[in-house]
Amino acid sequence: MNETPVRDWRVLDEGMSAWFEAPSMAAGAALVRRIAELTEATGLPDVDLRPGGVRVRIGPAGDLSRNDVEVARSISAAAQELGLAADPAVLQTVRLVIDTADRPSLMSFWQTVLAYEPVGADGLRDPSRRDPVLSFHQSQPRPLRNRIHIDVVRAPEAVEAVRSAVGQEPFGAYGVALADADGNEVDLVPGGQLSKGPETADWQVLFAAMAYYPVDSPLLACALVSAVAGLADDAGLPLLVDLRPDGVTIDGGKDQWDDGEGSATSQFEDLAGRIQTAARDLGLSADLTRPRFVQLGIDAVDVPAVRAFWVSVLGYERDPRTFVTDIYDPRRLNPVLFFQQMDASDPERRRQRNRIHFDLFVPHDHAQARIDAALASGGRIVADITPNRRTLVDPEGNEVDIITVRQT
Repeated sequence: MNETPVRDWRVLDEGMSAWFEAPSMAAGAALVRRIAELTEATGLPDVDLRPGGVRVRIGPAGDLSRNDVEVARSISAAAQELGLAADPAVLQTVRLVIDTADRPSLMSFWQTVLAYEPVGADGLRDPSRRDPVLSFHQSQPRPLRNRIHIDVVRAPEAVEAVRSAVGQEPFGAYGVALADADGNEVDLVPGGQLSKGPETADWQVLFAAMAYYPVDSPLLACALVSAVAGLADDAGLPLLVDLRPDGVTIDGGKDQWDDGEGSATSQFEDLAGRIQTAARDLGLSADLTRPRFVQLGIDAVDVPAVRAFWVSVLGYERDPRTFVTDIYDPRRLNPVLFFQQMDASDPERRRQRNRIHFDLFVPHDHAQARIDAALASGGRIVADITPNRRTLVDPEGNEVDIITVRQT
């Protein structure tokens, strides 16, 4: 990239990203429409609408063009005209890295479980670019059970197909766990319907309540986004709306839809029905196979200490409910983490280095603040791999690489 991008944008792992604060979903949707108009000739970027703002991601980092920079400038100008200010400090991307001596086998397993697509020689990516990328690095075997695992929730038919394809019977405390050839575990959970009525037939409960509408017209997609934003604002319920070149995902957020007993609140059910009607009035039909939910679990002996580290390094918030250990991105752009109690009498498992660790990409001018916060919360730096990559561990040795990409 031969010229300096506008100050609102940062290069992370894949292209340029910007976050624009917005006072309502409708205000954010106005920017989404401007983005669709500005990129009609070049192709829609990835756009994520949240109750507090809009994230935009443009182009692959290694192949940013002069035109990409001009598009970024145009989007920043549109945001400024709408009175929406950028905040680069909140930008980040979480990836998962799995160390293995058998990369082909593990990539095949996780591609089947997640319905991801290959990216590069050693990675898998969510086709909707909502959930974390997985990378596979060559490493020596580590035989003991990992302290990090992945939860995936998909439609029941997809879960049955995965179990058949990998040839495993589910195991574990909840009867939903599968494992790759190295023993890395995934709890693959079948989702369900939001309600029994046809008025919410487009919606599934995958820990979060979700609906996905394929649409390849940016302006038609924006019409749906605008309708969703207005309905959500009127209902006073936050929604996550992700706009991609091939469709729109509408997400209620983990557990934000339910009444605490596993049923949808009447308020959310009514909102979901109104959104379904708006989508169908635009001629759209839901695809029930596309949505999935992914969250990450960490086993810990001292859950409060380990959780405090991850809250600090990720800039997350604690779920206020006393019966869960979840922490979450306050803008709900990155995956939920939760913590499970681990038996303190298993020292070998505690000492073994995890086969899974996190890569955290943050803006180069905000990385030190993240590192300082992590150290203040009990973390340690264990490696300065390069000036742009440092490895930190939490109080029980779970690793995160903080990575920056210097802009030129």
